[in-house]
Amino acid sequence: MAKYKSKFVCQDCGYESPKWMGKCPGCGQWNTMVEEVATTSKPSAHGELHHLQTEPSKPSKITEINTVEEVRQHSGTSEFDRVLGGGIVAGSLVLVGGDPGIGKSTLLLQTAHAIAKQGLRMLYVSGEESAKQIKLRADRLGALSDNLYILPETDLERIEAHIKLVNPNFLIVDSIQTVYRPGLQSAPGSVGQVRECTAFLLRIAKSLNIATFIVGHVTKEGAIAGPRMLEHMVDAVLYFEGERHNTYRILRAVKNRFGSTNEIGIFEMREGGLEEVTNPSELFLSERPHGVAGSCVVASMEGTRPVLLEIQALVTPSSYGTPRRMGTGLDHNRVSLIMAVLEKRMGLYLQSQDAYVNVAGGVRVDEPAVDLGIALALASSFREQLMRPTDVYIGEVGLTGEVRGVSRIEQRVREAMKLGFTRVIVPTKNLRGWQPPGDIEVIGVETVQEAFQVALGG
Repeated sequence: MAKYKSKFVCQDCGYESPKWMGKCPGCGQWNTMVEEVATTSKPSAHGELHHLQTEPSKPSKITEINTVEEVRQHSGTSEFDRVLGGGIVAGSLVLVGGDPGIGKSTLLLQTAHAIAKQGLRMLYVSGEESAKQIKLRADRLGALSDNLYILPETDLERIEAHIKLVNPNFLIVDSIQTVYRPGLQSAPGSVGQVRECTAFLLRIAKSLNIATFIVGHVTKEGAIAGPRMLEHMVDAVLYFEGERHNTYRILRAVKNRFGSTNEIGIFEMREGGLEEVTNPSELFLSERPHGVAGSCVVASMEGTRPVLLEIQALVTPSSYGTPRRMGTGLDHNRVSLIMAVLEKRMGLYLQSQDAYVNVAGGVRVDEPAVDLGIALALASSFREQLMRPTDVYIGEVGLTGEVRGVSRIEQRVREAMKLGFTRVIVPTKNLRGWQPPGDIEVIGVETVQEAFQVALGG
């Protein structure tokens, strides 16, 4: 007979304690300890796939291991393939997270349909919607195929039985917080259930060579709910980002064992579903204002793709003793650092000024190559001087006011030339070793002062 005992488990980090504590000793969070009932009996073996029992491993010489390049399956959209590193790898386990209502289920249903049209079997397991609800969404998206199977189920043992029956090539589980293993006494969505269900799906994916996508809910801080171990177990972690009032969505990889984590995929949410954006630079600059101070264009690299973005700055006298420094899409600490450089090296009196910097389009930029654009946008707004609308600014700004070189300058300049810009201001170091194209003027600067003279006339 099974013996039951109670324990308290932190829902953020998985720390276990025999008694309740207000503050978790593992992660330091308050009120995250939840009581769970543990059993000392073995979990039910009902439904365990017989061929999940693999032969014991043995050490092998690394020089004798035969490797073949992973066979990748086209997902139906080049943007999704770009983020995954070239396509879906057989037997991989991919975690997709994002805010509620951002479009995770829509993205995966469209991907499932695209794969099913290629003659491959796709099993879509939903623990949040009924089959009729999914069918209504599929009608709206035009995602109907005889190779697409829908299973509204939360019991993992029943899901396992249907996997054995359907024998799919691809599997989608929406979401991991709703499925549960009957052998565990904890509630669905708890740390123990999420950990065990993910481990079980990982064994299925690797043993049966089924590419599996699981949807993960996010917390109010934006991180995927559940133990941090969840992100360590999977092969790739993708975040679907965007503002709910904005039609544009960004798919970003924060972990990828089969490709780069610097790539992003850009989609537009329309009535008929998500559509990929093949030219994001033109999209982000489509509503750029003209004849307004504080606006400039920078060239950022997102993985292997150059993207032109608009930086907007507003500098206004502060009404309080301590001026505000805010950045949307940027690190506000970086904005404060650049403002300190402008005040010390350029003599701009910004101590009594509020500063607001925004990356138009809802994009987040982390690379330092946009520093020069931020500095010039702030100076333009402070001096109320306009910059040429056909200029692009590239460069990292150091604490001594120097403009430092950046990588992949050729690709950035070509992207600016393709969109009709006539002049690019770059670090002087980047002019060495390559010949700029003749259709665009490339000016090298060594300091922020030189950049001001070129862009603002002093």
